[in-house]
Amino acid sequence: MWITPEEVLLANALWVSERANPYFILQRRKGHGRGGGITGLLVGTLDVVLDSSARVAPYRILHQTGESQIFWNIACGSSRKEITEHWEWLETNLLQTLSIFDNDDDITTFVKGKIQGIIAEENKSGKPQEDEDPGKFREAELKMRKLFGMPEEEKLVNYYPCSYWKGRVPRQGWIYLSVNHLCFYSFLLGKEVSLVVQWTDVTQLDKNATLVFPESIRVSTRGTEHFFSMFLNINETFKLMEQLANIAMRQLLDNESFAADRSLPKPCKTLKNVSALKRDLDARAKNERYRALFRLTQDERLDGHTDCTLWTPFAKMHVVGQMFVSNNYICFASREEDLCQLIIPLREVTIVEKADSSSVLPSPLSISTKNKMTFLFANLKDRDFLVQRISDFLQRTPDRPCGLNSQSENPSPSTPPSLPSSPPVLGLGEMPHNQHYSPSLPTAKQGLLRIYHQDVPEELGPKMTREKMKEESWNIHFFEYGRGVCMYRTSKTRELVLNGIPESLRGELWLLFSGAQNEMATHPGYYGSLVEQAMGKCTLATEEIERDLHRSMPEHHAFQNEMGIAALRRVLTAYAYRNPGIGYCQAMNIVTSVLLLYCTEEEAFWLLVALCERMLPDYYNTRVVGALVDQGVFEELTRECLPLLYERMQELGVISTISLSWFLTLFLSVMPFDSAVLLVDCFFYEGIKVIFQVSLAVLHANMDQLLSCSDEGEAMTILGRYLDNVVNKQTVSPPIPHLHALLTSGNNPPPEIDAFELIKASYEKFGSLRADVIEQMRFKQRLKVIQSLEDTAKRSVVRAIMTDSAFTIEELEELFVLFKAKHIMSCYWGASSTAAERHDPSLPYLEQYRIDCGQFVQLFSALAPWSCGLHTNTLSSRLFRLLDQNKDSLINFKEFVTGLSGMYHGDMTEKLKLLYKLHLPPALCPEEAESALEATQFFTDDDLSPGEELKEAGDTSAAGDTDDKKEEKPKDYKYYLRMWAKEKEPKKESIKDLPRMNQEQFIEMCKTLYNMFSEDPMEQELYHGIATVASLLLRIGEVGKKFTNNGGKKAEAQLPSTIDTLQPEREDLSGEGGSGQSLVSKALAEAQLETPPPTAAGSDEEAKDDTSVSSYSVVSAGSLQCEDIADDTVLIGCMSGVGSDGVDRRRGSAPDADWSITFEQVLASFLTETSLVDYFEKKHDIQRKIMACKSLRAVERQTSTSSDHDFSLTTQ
Repeated sequence: MWITPEEVLLANALWVSERANPYFILQRRKGHGRGGGITGLLVGTLDVVLDSSARVAPYRILHQTGESQIFWNIACGSSRKEITEHWEWLETNLLQTLSIFDNDDDITTFVKGKIQGIIAEENKSGKPQEDEDPGKFREAELKMRKLFGMPEEEKLVNYYPCSYWKGRVPRQGWIYLSVNHLCFYSFLLGKEVSLVVQWTDVTQLDKNATLVFPESIRVSTRGTEHFFSMFLNINETFKLMEQLANIAMRQLLDNESFAADRSLPKPCKTLKNVSALKRDLDARAKNERYRALFRLTQDERLDGHTDCTLWTPFAKMHVVGQMFVSNNYICFASREEDLCQLIIPLREVTIVEKADSSSVLPSPLSISTKNKMTFLFANLKDRDFLVQRISDFLQRTPDRPCGLNSQSENPSPSTPPSLPSSPPVLGLGEMPHNQHYSPSLPTAKQGLLRIYHQDVPEELGPKMTREKMKEESWNIHFFEYGRGVCMYRTSKTRELVLNGIPESLRGELWLLFSGAQNEMATHPGYYGSLVEQAMGKCTLATEEIERDLHRSMPEHHAFQNEMGIAALRRVLTAYAYRNPGIGYCQAMNIVTSVLLLYCTEEEAFWLLVALCERMLPDYYNTRVVGALVDQGVFEELTRECLPLLYERMQELGVISTISLSWFLTLFLSVMPFDSAVLLVDCFFYEGIKVIFQVSLAVLHANMDQLLSCSDEGEAMTILGRYLDNVVNKQTVSPPIPHLHALLTSGNNPPPEIDAFELIKASYEKFGSLRADVIEQMRFKQRLKVIQSLEDTAKRSVVRAIMTDSAFTIEELEELFVLFKAKHIMSCYWGASSTAAERHDPSLPYLEQYRIDCGQFVQLFSALAPWSCGLHTNTLSSRLFRLLDQNKDSLINFKEFVTGLSGMYHGDMTEKLKLLYKLHLPPALCPEEAESALEATQFFTDDDLSPGEELKEAGDTSAAGDTDDKKEEKPKDYKYYLRMWAKEKEPKKESIKDLPRMNQEQFIEMCKTLYNMFSEDPMEQELYHGIATVASLLLRIGEVGKKFTNNGGKKAEAQLPSTIDTLQPEREDLSGEGGSGQSLVSKALAEAQLETPPPTAAGSDEEAKDDTSVSSYSVVSAGSLQCEDIADDTVLIGCMSGVGSDGVDRRRGSAPDADWSITFEQVLASFLTETSLVDYFEKKHDIQRKIMACKSLRAVERQTSTSSDHDFSLTTQ
């Protein structure tokens, strides 16, 4: 490629000149290409270690004038062909022009201007640059693609120098971190090490320091461990690895590929060797930390942050911290944790003004809000720029919230695309009669607890007094610190939360601390509209919701009547409609019922959104991944904090059993309601760390008893009894019977545990837990959990199909890994249809991964035992159409294995039957199928036309199942038993059910067979056998045609005797020199796709076939051109045409439409040739093919070569 002219001082250092003229020199890097010796090895090593561009561009063109010692590098190339094109262009277009100049400086100026003009023209005509990657980085990306055979869709994020430990020997090289792969390359003194690991295969990622591997990063996959060390910045590298592995796990979980953020602002200055993707990932990490710190929505993006001070009127002091500005909020966090935190929504801001600076208060900024609060920031470094940014965001913020319209340009990713961007809000005057939700409903006005609040008994007087005191404490706090979203949040706030939130304020404060208040304020009318759209629709989620409605706190009187049940139904159904990815999961009903006790319906809905999508991520999806991850974190915390108990609990297997219900329901299902709701108070303020703290405190309190347990049941009983007796002695609600009271046994009830004491103990003993440490532990566990779930899915798929396949369990597992890898690759390297559209998590595992025709062709080429050279793509496309029973252009793993199983484990009849079907519709492409169907119209004159017979016989067994489904649904359950038994019966297809094959289809089958035999050791014997069989079948077809034309069914009955009659003629055919055998051989030679015949006519035929195959697309259904088929057909037709009816058909005539043969005739003819029988009876080992296919995908290879060190590692 042409490059901006660069000055070169030493032109011949490490380079060899290959061409030269008075103005230009073409050079090749030493050590590249032929020869090189010890110098080539040293140069190659230097290029790798020093990251030289010569490794990826070993050719260059220099410009030089006269006796000047200065050279200008104007072009480089990765291949000789590329650099030669540039050289020829220079000789053709510039040499004559340059000879006119007298001054050398003018020549150099002209050449530099010309090259720069060419580059500018290429950039102008080409597609616009999507990123601002520096030139050095683009060079590294090009190098990565060349070294590892990656396509252009694979984007490099960053690369670092490091050492890869191969055994106990470190190999110095470069690690390339792309979106989907970790790659390493080293070349030292002829030893080449290459490594490719997919992020989706990573099971563990650790940063550790040992004596053997000093300060290294360990990357573990299912089969191997890789160690990398000697990083310049190991922390930056490890963080980037974590991010990329996280993206891969999200891809496995949701089947969503990585999408770069194109709206990222351009950097103020060019960052050296930092790609746009690296900046994107850095920005994502900052956004996630920012949103988690202030509980903001998923679409909130941090614009910037700066150091400052905030005046706190309650403490009469300036607090040092950081101000964060995003598109909808201004936030502040003190440097000292829990000292002060502030969130100011821009929708609440009325005035932003710069106050006068002073020595006491430098660069102050005042922000006023609608509720008459004023916040004073100072010590701002770039106040003018900050005010301008805030002003810009304020202009985009509407004066009053207008729902989703304000986010129409950047819709919330949590909002399903099926929902309208702004749901219609129905006014009170236009409510339809069948409306499911309206603000006038009792539950929409207040929480269920207030509706069902009973008079306080006299004995609750002291408790009620304490409740009033709590309310007064909060009112004083509101007066000093503010009320609502702009409230100062301090350590005092946390103390009040730990002492218990009064019931009258619980709903308001839950909304505030969870961030749900902000979402509800910016989406007015959203919930009501959602209910109207969702209610009345029957889905799998709604069926599960109906089943669980009456199991949700049945002991509470609020849910013992239709009002509470209806409110719960509306909230759960609305959320399932909003987020079909989650839909409904067990435990959501318990949590939501508690929310409804203290909140209105709409508030409960937004709290549920905050829980499912932010505070408990992935907890309530189909596989409860988030809860399993936190279960793993809890085990790790137990090992660190309670090591003795951890070992005993692991022996009993208790932790994994108990913790899932604790986390999923936030203790609501295992603790008395009044006690558990105190934990929910703390959870909404502190997050998940409170649940971990209390869980550890529960184990610690029961440590002695648990250590003496003899089995799992005893440990479960101890913990269940303990939790059942955690009481809230300050509650003013009437006592609610707890279902777990059944666990209490014996005459002496266990002592009661005060819930406040339990919470206090958890903070005293385990309060040092930090949110960032928990997130780090979550990442490690997420890798383990998701990969474990993938292994479980693989075993489930293999168990489902192992009885229908002759492959071993190990072979099926290996095939599934390859099949899934193809599906995943389509996520990030493109396909005819997106993988997300194909992936439906609600389907069984067997149906979740499907591949298209292009991917099937690649797998077939690598795994199938029938190698047909260039004809392989055509054959594999036909097999794909045959296996695609539901005609959706996708096949699942079972269908894929069915196709391979017939080739590997079928007997000769089964293999021939498959080959026969591959040359009939629907396996043939639409054009060929159409011509074949037209030809079959003339086979017989029966009442049922052969075309209909062909269609009926060509349809697969799945079509029959579809017809059964279309029948009217019977009410008798015996029908289903019969259907089930019928499905279990092995479906045997009789060879008599197969349709007849016409002459055009027969030619295609001969062509396929010829290509299959072309690479076999017994090639000549097989060619002789297929030529003999083809001659025999052609004569059978000719005889059959006469009988068909004369007698119809009568002729068909006489065909077996015809075969016997033709047996003696077979010897005559093989003995004749000019007819029969020789003509068949000639026809097959012209059908050959790989080895060109010596004749000129054969060369023309080869050119035609090559053209047709090269024009074949793996996505389209097309194959060989019909013109080629017609030419070949005539040659074979000549064998029978002359002998049977005396008519010499000329070259170029159409196939004989009346000619046809049956599968029985094909099978009988093949059985006469020993070589063909041996070929189709031969067993093949798929394990060797699987290993070869895996080596193409991955991973490590080491070569010792001194000539040409370039290689391509394809990742098929």
